[in-house]
Amino acid sequence: MTVHDGIGWDLQDPFVIELVVRQEDTDRLGHANNVVYVRWLEEVSWAHIESLGMTWALHEATGKAMAITRTEIDYLAAANVGDRLLLGTWLTGYDGRFRSSRQFQLVRPADGKTLVRALSTHACVSLKTQRPSRAPKAFAEILGGAVVAGGNSPNVI
Repeated sequence: MTVHDGIGWDLQDPFVIELVVRQEDTDRLGHANNVVYVRWLEEVSWAHIESLGMTWALHEATGKAMAITRTEIDYLAAANVGDRLLLGTWLTGYDGRFRSSRQFQLVRPADGKTLVRALSTHACVSLKTQRPSRAPKAFAEILGGAVVAGGNSPNVI
């Protein structure tokens, strides 16, 4: 566990976005809906890879994209309306050809509690055919250079 800005992050140097739970994010139980967590995971993933230079323009130029093949989410505690949250992510695996993995941790700074831990795996696909395709050199350089040691990297060797 790494402490950064008073947060006990699971790994070092997360890419972090700040979120605030809105009324429309909640479900009938009054806490953030599980669908909203998935949306947040996607938002931080895109923000992270774009910050590394893997922009949508690069995806279009190469005709390739990294598509999610699996997401595992552990809901550890509820988030409620008005909660300020920090969502950290790390690239935790890249096989150099087709697959990558990413780890997430959602924290409520007010009490330091981790609300969610998640893992996702991705496969490179052709934008035209939606079928698996070898990652272009630009993806390999970006993904390979951003992998953080020590994370969980399911299905990525």
